[in-house]
Amino acid sequence: MSEYYQLPGREVLKQLNGSEEPLTSQQVREHQEKYGRNELAEGKKETILHIFLGQYKDFLVMILIAAAIVSGLLRDVESAVVILVVITINAVLGTMQTVKAEQSLDSLKKLSAPEAKVMRDGNLVQIPSAEVTVGDIVYLDAGDYIPADGRILECASLKTDESALTGESLGVEKSTEPVKGEVSLGDRTNMVYSGCFATYGRASFAVTAIGMETEVGKIAGLLNQASQKQTPLQISLDQFGKKLSILILIFCGILFGIQVMRGGDAGDAFLFAVALAVAAIPEALSSIVTIVLSFGTQKMAKEHAIIRKLQAVEGLGSVSVICSDKTGTLTQNRMTVEDYYVNGIRIPAEGIDLENPQESMLLLSSILCNDASNAEGAEIGDPTELALINLGDRFGLYASGVREKYPRFGENPFDSDRKLMSTQHVMEGRPTMLVKGAVDVLLERMNHIQTDEGVHPLTDTDKEKIRNQNQEFSKEGLRVLGFAYKEIPADHELTLEDEYHLTFIGMIAMMDPPREESAEAVKQCKQAGIRPIMITGDHKVTAAAIAKRIGILKDDSEACEGSEMDSMSDQELRDFVEDISVYARVTPEHKIRIVKAWQDKGYIVSMTGDGVNDAPALKQADIGVAMGITGSEVSKDAASMVLTDDNFATIVKAVENGRNVYRNIKNSIQFLLSGNFGAILAVLYASVAALPVPFAPVHLLFINLLTDSLPAIALGLEPHTKDVMDEKPRPVGESILTKAFLQKIGIEGLSIAVTTMAAFYIGNHFGNAVLASTMAFGTLCTARLVHGFNCKDDRPVVLSKKLWNNKYLLGAFALGLCLITAVLMIPACSGVFQVQTLTGTRLLIVYGLALLNLPIIQIIKMVRIKMKK
Repeated sequence: MSEYYQLPGREVLKQLNGSEEPLTSQQVREHQEKYGRNELAEGKKETILHIFLGQYKDFLVMILIAAAIVSGLLRDVESAVVILVVITINAVLGTMQTVKAEQSLDSLKKLSAPEAKVMRDGNLVQIPSAEVTVGDIVYLDAGDYIPADGRILECASLKTDESALTGESLGVEKSTEPVKGEVSLGDRTNMVYSGCFATYGRASFAVTAIGMETEVGKIAGLLNQASQKQTPLQISLDQFGKKLSILILIFCGILFGIQVMRGGDAGDAFLFAVALAVAAIPEALSSIVTIVLSFGTQKMAKEHAIIRKLQAVEGLGSVSVICSDKTGTLTQNRMTVEDYYVNGIRIPAEGIDLENPQESMLLLSSILCNDASNAEGAEIGDPTELALINLGDRFGLYASGVREKYPRFGENPFDSDRKLMSTQHVMEGRPTMLVKGAVDVLLERMNHIQTDEGVHPLTDTDKEKIRNQNQEFSKEGLRVLGFAYKEIPADHELTLEDEYHLTFIGMIAMMDPPREESAEAVKQCKQAGIRPIMITGDHKVTAAAIAKRIGILKDDSEACEGSEMDSMSDQELRDFVEDISVYARVTPEHKIRIVKAWQDKGYIVSMTGDGVNDAPALKQADIGVAMGITGSEVSKDAASMVLTDDNFATIVKAVENGRNVYRNIKNSIQFLLSGNFGAILAVLYASVAALPVPFAPVHLLFINLLTDSLPAIALGLEPHTKDVMDEKPRPVGESILTKAFLQKIGIEGLSIAVTTMAAFYIGNHFGNAVLASTMAFGTLCTARLVHGFNCKDDRPVVLSKKLWNNKYLLGAFALGLCLITAVLMIPACSGVFQVQTLTGTRLLIVYGLALLNLPIIQIIKMVRIKMKK
């Protein structure tokens, strides 16, 4: 069966209603029962309680809850309370980020027109849009929202804004003629769509689809089907948490067994094992990650990127493909004159010479035969017409002054069928009609041409030259308007018949030019190993021209139209996307398929967009990026990030921030794990060597809560650097616990353990088990504070400015050192923390051993770098 846009309007009405007459009340009832109400279905939303409880599903959290319960049963209330407080804070933070309930469908519903003018029982009535049904004849005027999809029956110069569906801001000229063949939504010029609105003219249309069957409804369905993606960090942390927890539990079980076999009290051994597990498991990690990401969002907000979902900060750093809309993101979203064609010569806009009569005449004609205005900075009118008068402003020919000098006495308004507009003026004392329109239409109506040598008959050679230049402009993605004039009798009233026997003046070519920073941003993407892709509703020629200018496209073979994907299977599309950099005339379904194809190939995909049509792909993408200025509420709701300047370059800055955030989070994890591993090695060594247990449970909790968390957070706030953009995106499946990462943790943990046990032996030699435990505790605690400086970078930082560039780390070190010093030197603390007050000499030994970790690990880093070379 033919699509509605391929059939004559009256034939469509017959198929829908059985006749060409409007619906009767009886038919309305039947159709409403059959098709339902003209509304979008709404999905079920999670409750806040359900979201909150979902935060406890993490494996690491479950282990900690079990540890808290066991601690409570063993009357270790301090440990139980600490654990429960930490995980509850994490759950609250997670819930606050998640509870921005999906508003996408609500926003889609707001797109529906509140009321519609329809013909019922032969009368024109105004009804709520929800009551519009298939077969209704709806009447539209300029400014009306369109309540449903439909086939145009009558059209009087109708233009509609379909940017919500196609993403393209230029108005679409409509007609009643059937469209031949299968074409994309943007080329169905005899159809109107729900959620769009009429910007010019009038029309009536037969409703062909309502509710979820409309194009907007299909997008709502896709939005429901699109799945939210976990960021690479979330996946890594989940895997990391499970592996780490299992390893620690196994180790603590072994330690418990050793203690019991050596005749120790089973209750005390179990309590210590639980304390060690709590200390070894970085339960504050989720909070630290959340805090670091929050600081990342603040930094990005200052750079015009608003983060809606915290994890998107880090996810951006993993992006390997950026699928970007064209209009307003890569381009300025402002039509601008690029070239003139006068006297058979192409002239760049900036090279126009107003001393030349022909060039001056063309500029005046473009301002006078024009309905747009830009008085006092308020731009009103069609973007192409605004581009013409804005060009006049650049040369001091302001529209208001020109129009006052040459007032309009008559006009033939623009009509989409004849593709022309004409106005009547008196120029240099001669009554003149100025005409602008499509070049191919003007060529058939002109018989003279104006040149430097005067006016002479238009020859076939002249016509061929004009056609060739028009084609050249079109191949470059430029929108072209032709201009002509004709002297007319005084006091003549213009008619359409006057638009013949014209004299050609010239052509003006314009386009929505790329943003100045787009080319550099694309270059940075490629340098960082990120593939930039353009996806647009615009025509292939225009899209390819822009893509070539900014470096996305090298060859035309890398560009395609959405219709080419219709017959492809998902597997064929996965093979196809590798070779394509520009997709034109795409539908929402195409966009979501492109995103999925890249994801199926193992890439992390960012998708940008502003229209309703972009929302499903924004949600499906790993990182959805919506436009803050031109973006619809639907696209913003579906996105992870919103750009307040609608600029592609801002996405590249966000990627840089994301990579820095991930690097900092990884440094924080390295700090926590290497310190924890040092403590575990010390305890394991003491157990195997039949030494007393080096730490009391309270020591481990003190380290865990007070001297670990602050340095870890501070490392997460390490100043950002630009060198991260010289790296390639990290592989999708790469775990945090890579072989190299584990080696670093092992070596650094070993260094901390050796200095700690050295302090234990010294204390044991000069005193007793309590003194030994105290010095080991002090050394471990201080060594971990010092170790924060080791974790700033994979390269050595000693003797460089980088050692001192993080004020947060310096503050965390100073505070932690004050706290541990107070515990070790103030007698009142000895009972609470189970320590022996240290003398100055012994305290210096603790500090010296702890500080020794800095040069040891810095030297190891130097050796590692030299070995790589």
